[in-house]
Amino acid sequence: MVQASESDILTIGGVLNDSARPLKERFRALFTLKNIGGAMAIDQIHACFKDPSALLKHELAYCLGQMRDPTAISILTSVLEDLSQEPMVRHEAGEALGAIGESSVIPLLEKYCKDPIPEVAETCELALNRLRWLESNSNAKDLQKNPYLTIDPAPPAEITDVKVLRDILLDESKSLFDRYRAMFSLRNLNTRESILALAEGLKTGSALFKHEVAFVLGQLQDEASIPGLQASLEDTKENEMVRHECAEALGSIATPECYEILNRYLNDSKRVVHESCVIALDMCDYENSTEFQYADTLAKLSTV
Repeated sequence: MVQASESDILTIGGVLNDSARPLKERFRALFTLKNIGGAMAIDQIHACFKDPSALLKHELAYCLGQMRDPTAISILTSVLEDLSQEPMVRHEAGEALGAIGESSVIPLLEKYCKDPIPEVAETCELALNRLRWLESNSNAKDLQKNPYLTIDPAPPAEITDVKVLRDILLDESKSLFDRYRAMFSLRNLNTRESILALAEGLKTGSALFKHEVAFVLGQLQDEASIPGLQASLEDTKENEMVRHECAEALGSIATPECYEILNRYLNDSKRVVHESCVIALDMCDYENSTEFQYADTLAKLSTV
């Protein structure tokens, strides 16, 4: 946890909640608050759920889940239950509840497994399976660890054979939880063969599944996945949640080709896509800079 004064947290929260600020600054402020943690940082994040940007609100929920602070459960519950929130925001709230890992939310997740929005229902099913897995595998802490320091919606499978994992990943008759487990195992292997197997997942399954594949490819930051990510971003018939995640993955890979692709979609007709390209281009700048960290709002305060 990063040390920050109450005054600093309020100032950083002010950046996050200022709709007149560039979106990229607000994202960096959000991730700074995530790294600081604690009740006051959570309050500042909570206040931003009134924002009109679905992309930003979805990221708020993601950060609350990654913080793993039970204080955020009531906030995330309200977001999941709020039918006026965009599906991608409600989906992320459901995933975040699973990430926090408290069994008290099981009845809530069971209820929303029946949500009419597929992305929300599938997410709650995954979160429910994660919590049940945690209950029955309390000694398997090593299996939950990964090189990317994220709380994943499913633990990796114990299988390491890429062909077997690929077959599970692409088999739509398998449960979504098992396919996610294969996905995270392929990510953790981080070989060219495993990355190409993951990229095949961009062409099959639900919007939720494909968006998670794109997220994982962004974590891997391998140029071999650029063609698949580009194709999905360019497909205007693809679900905007998938296209958004492909844009952000390209931002993490951050090659000159990625810059070029992202700049072409800065004026996309879908708000979540063009905003994702703005954030992705900022990620490109960060990845190609000498900056110490992306979440730099606190550091910038000390230079003012």
